Amino acid sequence: LKTFVMSEILIQKIPFKAYSNKEIAVMFNVSERTWRRWVAPFRNDIGYRKGHFYTPVQVKVIFEKLGVPDAIDNPF
Repeated sequence: LKTFVMSEILIQKIPFKAYSNKEIAVMFNVSERTWRRWVAPFRNDIGYRKGHFYTPVQVKVIFEKLGVPDAIDNPF
């Protein structure tokens, strides 16, 4: 529960921007292939990318579904 509440607080404070599959995979510290597998079950909720990038709104949905990546949660 503490992690969930912490993630909710972080999600509200994160300035969202467009990210590619590769950039998000790096944030989650996984390969692009693993990243695509993780995101596949949420495709209907997230929607398809616009070109090579997820929109800021899609990135917010991704973080809500999969949690805030460690790169953002613990920047040090």
